[in-house]
Amino acid sequence: MTTETRPNTATPLEELKYWTAFHRIPGIGRVRYQALLGRFGPLADAWSAGPTDLRSAGLEDRIVRAITTGRPNINPDIEVEQLGRHGVRALTWNDEDYPALLKEIDDAPPVIYVRGHLSAADKWALSVVGTRRPTPYGRQVAEEITYQLASNQICVVSGLARGIDAIVHHSAIQAGGRTVAVLACGLDIVYPLEHAKLAQDIVEHGALISEYPLGTQPRGDYFPRRNRILSGMTLGVLVIEGDLKSGAIITARWAADQNREVFAVPGSIFSPQSRGTNDLIQQGAKLVQRVEDVLEELNLTMVPHQIEMQDLMPATDTEAGLLRHITKEPVHIDELCRLSFLPISTVSSVLAMMELKGLIKQMGPMAYVRAQSRAAAGARAAEGTWR
Repeated sequence: MTTETRPNTATPLEELKYWTAFHRIPGIGRVRYQALLGRFGPLADAWSAGPTDLRSAGLEDRIVRAITTGRPNINPDIEVEQLGRHGVRALTWNDEDYPALLKEIDDAPPVIYVRGHLSAADKWALSVVGTRRPTPYGRQVAEEITYQLASNQICVVSGLARGIDAIVHHSAIQAGGRTVAVLACGLDIVYPLEHAKLAQDIVEHGALISEYPLGTQPRGDYFPRRNRILSGMTLGVLVIEGDLKSGAIITARWAADQNREVFAVPGSIFSPQSRGTNDLIQQGAKLVQRVEDVLEELNLTMVPHQIEMQDLMPATDTEAGLLRHITKEPVHIDELCRLSFLPISTVSSVLAMMELKGLIKQMGPMAYVRAQSRAAAGARAAEGTWR
């Protein structure tokens, strides 16, 4: 992680409203967004363009008609107002908060909607999916493996469906970890309805995500499309029970197409719920008997330490500059002002923030030293218990 300030690449609100407005028009997907951007640059210009100019972007006549007939019924300003009213944030693929792994897939959604918050640590994510009718065996496996994944600070992604998905989200939350649910409807709708409380819990411990605008009702054909996001925003997919033609198996196929890892839990040869997972293993999916099978395959055994070290890195140039002058020997704030050429008001506020983050600690009046990491402290404490 760099010590420089990350650039602010959030789409400006004046432009974002046109991204969301175009998202309301049927047939405008990744390829046509790219065509509009390539021809017009700002989508504000594309929104006001006439049929001839729209055709010059390479759009087919039916798409041009969809735009010209749809625009009078769509108010871009109202689109963003509604998002704010529902506590939903829209991200375009130009935004730094847009999931980096999802941006890599061939059919990345131009716009996604988020309730809750996405974290930089979500790059260590695994999709865990399965049948809506789990056996007691499948339920136990889902509870235990998900709990262990979340305990290892792996973000667990699933689809909020009945059965394995719901178990996965519950277990991740119980472990104190992060979980993300990808929906096949607008984020002002919870499907299935009985998962309304679970959806709210997920918002508090992660995020709900959808590529569908507010008000979009779930449809049968939306779920297979949704599954490409489940696999696309993660390092791999773990399937815990599923028949040969289940949604879980579709998600695994998306993962294979996206060059993601595919994992499966074996089951009884007599159980229809295990036909899909056993078939995946026959086709080369990684057989999973314990959580270490996943962590080792994806090289995720050190994630808690990596997250800690990421948290302990300076977030801005100012923090990094001051930290260069702070060692294990106490240094006074006046000296830091002299060395950094910064006013005392700036140095004082930055030092206070660095102390809250655990980067430094105060040793006497206005004198600071570097703080040892929690990992180092834990290692020393453990070492002491053996002496």
